[in-house]
Amino acid sequence: MHYYEVAPTKIVRAGSDFFTYHHEQILQPGQLVVVPVGSSFLAGVVLKSAQKPAYDTRPIEQILAIPPLPLPLLKTALWLKDYYAAPLALALQTILPRGLTKKRRALPAPNRAISRSRTNYLLNPDQQSAVETLLKNTSQTALLHGVTGSGKTAIYIEYAKHILAQNKSVIVLVPEIALTSQLIAEFEQHFASILLTHSQQTEAERHRIWLDALHSRQPRVAIGPRSALFLPLNRVGAIIIDEAHEPSFKQDQSPKYSALRTAAMLGKYHGAPVVQGSATPLISEYYLAKQTQSPIITLAKRAQPATPPRIAVVDMTSRLNFTRHRFLSDPLIACVENTLKNQRQTLLFHNRRGSASTTLCTNCGWSAICQRCFVPLTLHADKHLLQCHICGVTAPVPTSCPDCSQTDIVHKGIGTKLIETEIKKLFPHAAIARFDGDTAAAQTLEKRYQELYDGAIDIIIGTQVVAKGLDLPHLAAVGVIQADAGLALPDFMARERTFQLLAQVVGRVGRTNQQTDVVVQSYQPQDETIRCGTAQNYAEFYTAELARRRKSNFPPYTHLLKLTCIYKTEAAAIKNSQKLAALLRQTYRDITIFGAAPAFYERQRGTYRWQIIVKSPKRAVLLEIIKNLPAAHWQHDIDPINLL
Repeated sequence: MHYYEVAPTKIVRAGSDFFTYHHEQILQPGQLVVVPVGSSFLAGVVLKSAQKPAYDTRPIEQILAIPPLPLPLLKTALWLKDYYAAPLALALQTILPRGLTKKRRALPAPNRAISRSRTNYLLNPDQQSAVETLLKNTSQTALLHGVTGSGKTAIYIEYAKHILAQNKSVIVLVPEIALTSQLIAEFEQHFASILLTHSQQTEAERHRIWLDALHSRQPRVAIGPRSALFLPLNRVGAIIIDEAHEPSFKQDQSPKYSALRTAAMLGKYHGAPVVQGSATPLISEYYLAKQTQSPIITLAKRAQPATPPRIAVVDMTSRLNFTRHRFLSDPLIACVENTLKNQRQTLLFHNRRGSASTTLCTNCGWSAICQRCFVPLTLHADKHLLQCHICGVTAPVPTSCPDCSQTDIVHKGIGTKLIETEIKKLFPHAAIARFDGDTAAAQTLEKRYQELYDGAIDIIIGTQVVAKGLDLPHLAAVGVIQADAGLALPDFMARERTFQLLAQVVGRVGRTNQQTDVVVQSYQPQDETIRCGTAQNYAEFYTAELARRRKSNFPPYTHLLKLTCIYKTEAAAIKNSQKLAALLRQTYRDITIFGAAPAFYERQRGTYRWQIIVKSPKRAVLLEIIKNLPAAHWQHDIDPINLL
């Protein structure tokens, strides 16, 4: 009889990640099995063989008829558990598909028209040099810092061809599948049988793709968001992370992992290098690369000769700039008019959806607030509804004030729906499309990409969905409605995020020899972040922001832990968070504690949330704090990407 440590894929008991079972066969680590737990049966993963314990063990019920997980993937799951202080069951749920033990009908392979190696890219000298540098880098994480339009996709493809020629697979991570139609289309011209996985697929489809990867004996290219990292490919030769600065690469549920860190570990276990590609690399990642002397490949020029865009920055504090409209400046309207006259496209960016952010009574001061989350309800005029952007609850738009009964109801603030309404009034004959979190499934950017590419849409309006990943040949103008909208957020990442979005959206134009225009509206036109973002000056912003982080002791100069206390009553949230904050101050000397204080969104879905922020020069101390957290009512996020 043989004995094994088996980790169930559901939490059985706090602090117990695995149990010992027996089986008459020899099993390999990573083998997927079904084991009895209490009166039920759960899927599990064999971790390793064990000595016969002093107590009676139960038998492994079933061995699933699929190959064991690749050892690097199993090691990554165990690393996730330790590094992010999460139960092993949750780490295994992260790397495994749902419905692992379900009986499924055979699904047909997706009908994806693929033309392999239609053409070879003619790389310019900078691109060729970048590929050669990547091929020399056999283990470390390399930063591919290329300005927008510098041809990073062509480098990825050429590099991937070399890796596949070594009989190894390549994983390509993208921030959101909806934004990557163009990248996928490019890859499909060069590689057969791409493994494409994303959240819009059904559970059965994702399961089929996962099995396809596990059974595959040929090198493959896998493309998808952060979950694609866990496709069970046996020989991974490189991991490419496109738009590596994007916040969607951080998981927001336990284990709250960074795909950048996790890719580095998976790459280490496979002996595969990682490439982080971005025009605006994360400050912390760039600093880390410099500190560890990792390769930083800089592409300072566009791939093709191009005419830089004309950039106009409009001061929103001067009403002289707004004689034709209250929030669309005269230079912006003139720019759109000229672009339409030349039968070319305009992109208008504003990072807030909806029609108005505040609904209030000018007579008594009442405002429409979500009763569950205590945040202002956002007006969605097209649906004639007020909606909470945290919990999703909706309410009718009042015609009179519920407090004073007067009809002095006004809607303030700018959202993408209001911009769309006003643009339609100004340009009634233009073809207009809006892309944001409220866009219907049939009208998403991914679904309408061909229309955008062909120039069938004259004016594109959207949130950050349109700020990145778009390379449209007919796009001639970009307008930013309020560039400093995110600067006031109480978060150490607010400036960096504003810079990234601004630099990315400005980079949508200036990719050809045709003249293009950018109009940036801002209440703070001289602010360093606005200046650098508009000019796409990463070096200046990096230096200034790094100095700011050093002075305030934020990453990369310290480690952060966000602790959130969640109770049904405000009194309980305050009492328990203050109690823990006092205990931490008493127990640990070399840490800095902020709080307890209300979370940025203090009320969510009928609960009260208070936060404690902990800074420590040693990450191990933060892990120890997590280990000793009360079991109930607390959530933790180590290495958070924001403090909101």
